[in-house]
Amino acid sequence: MHDDLIARAKTWLAEDPDAETRDELAKLIEAGDVTELAARFSGTLQFGTAGLRGELGAGPMRMNRTVVIRAAAGLAAYLKAKGETGGLVVIGYDARYKSADFARDTAAVMTGAGLRAAVLPHPLPTPVLAYAIRHLGAVAGVEVTASHNPPRDNGYKVYLGDGSQIVPPADAEIAAEIDAIASLNDVPRPESGWETLDDAVLDAYLARTDAVLAQGSPRTARTVYTAMHGVGKDVLLAAFARAGFPEPVLVAEQAEPDPDFPTVAFPNPEEPGAMDLAFARARETDPDLIIANDPDADRCAVAVKDGAEWRMLRGDEVGALLAAHLVRRGAQGVFAESIVSSSLLGRIAEKANLPYEETLTGFKWIARVEGLRYGYEEALGYCVDPDGVRDKDGITAALLITELASELKEAGRTLLDLLDDLAVEHGLHATDQLSVRVEDLSVIADAMRRLREQPPTELAGLAIAKAEDLTQGTDKLPPTDGLRYTLDGARVIVRPSGTEPKLKCYLEVVVPVPALTDLPAARAKATELLTAIKRDLSAAAGI
Repeated sequence: MHDDLIARAKTWLAEDPDAETRDELAKLIEAGDVTELAARFSGTLQFGTAGLRGELGAGPMRMNRTVVIRAAAGLAAYLKAKGETGGLVVIGYDARYKSADFARDTAAVMTGAGLRAAVLPHPLPTPVLAYAIRHLGAVAGVEVTASHNPPRDNGYKVYLGDGSQIVPPADAEIAAEIDAIASLNDVPRPESGWETLDDAVLDAYLARTDAVLAQGSPRTARTVYTAMHGVGKDVLLAAFARAGFPEPVLVAEQAEPDPDFPTVAFPNPEEPGAMDLAFARARETDPDLIIANDPDADRCAVAVKDGAEWRMLRGDEVGALLAAHLVRRGAQGVFAESIVSSSLLGRIAEKANLPYEETLTGFKWIARVEGLRYGYEEALGYCVDPDGVRDKDGITAALLITELASELKEAGRTLLDLLDDLAVEHGLHATDQLSVRVEDLSVIADAMRRLREQPPTELAGLAIAKAEDLTQGTDKLPPTDGLRYTLDGARVIVRPSGTEPKLKCYLEVVVPVPALTDLPAARAKATELLTAIKRDLSAAAGI
């Protein structure tokens, strides 16, 4: 076993085009570090519907140039098998370690395979790449990003010509083409022949951002903005300037791209502590709201002043606010969300006589809804301009929520006042999450098995009216690894995360609110129910 491991590592080393990872692997082989080599050679990073994502380093279980070249070659073979020879593949990248190298390798592989390749001019938000695919008539797009993952990670997201991320069976077909590549020496990688785009694509994207706002709407709300050490700042500032909003006050320590993400444990606005610097800046400058993007700026977080303190709005709260804003503006078309997001969107759509759809988790599904006008998911993702960007877009979402805050400000009201109105109109929809990060993935599998073999009959004293195992699929949804429990006035979904080593449980309770004065009691009841559901669910899952 030991000899076989060393032999595989040596074969990999001989092909590795990157001096840095070659050096790293050579040292592991020389030291005979079997434990570390086994971790890196225990399989290969799986190419799935999130593309690839993993820790940077040498070996097939890490993100590196060898893995990326193979992925690019597999994608190229898939596109050619679909008759797209000569088609354009557009490539974007963020500011993480190795992102520019991975983008260049992808362009070389596409060119060598007889496709045309165009690379965005510098690190840009993911939504610019999603926009560029359709704007340039590309047959596919690649974004090199690990979004809001830890600093040591990178990733590889694949879009097809419709401008949305891949869904089955394309992922399995591309994976099969990747597996068929015997050696990197079989993959032609010319030194040139692809195009590096200029800022015309970015300008076209920015011109489109204006379309999300109503002509003549108030633009007075003042913001504090953090780019979370990512690539959002310049594009967001340009979009806000075009729209005529006051210039956002920057969180200076997080404004510029920095692949080390020095001020945050996880560069995700949802993680504890990530927004602390933004809150501090807001206490100094007293804006109307705080806007945060994640590092590749496809997500948008919003924080507001609640009494004396600042607090993050949940993704579901922002999702409902944007929906209510679009309804009031007379938007037509389908409103859609993932199954783990709040059912409030369905209520808002129903009252407005708008069609409504639920999809599996992920914008790859939401973006594919026929006739989509607005889509969101609770993990801070919003699609407010599906004709421009068929994916979540943290820049246009920021514009739209700031327009809404401006309109409310002119009326002497706030985003929280509108949330209160929605609670009275549709019931208080309170959501929470029980999220368990694991070192050992078997913990997740054990919890899912336990829930399947001994399903709970009640949670928080509420009987489970309906228990669904989503691996079977439903009349509306394709199969996925998840469980859904419907209770009287509550809903719970349990699923393994698709992008991180986490088990995620999404909870929602709905409490009727006869009048504004009943809101405090309704909130107290919702908090109590959510706490009890968390406790009972943890016990049932053994986590």
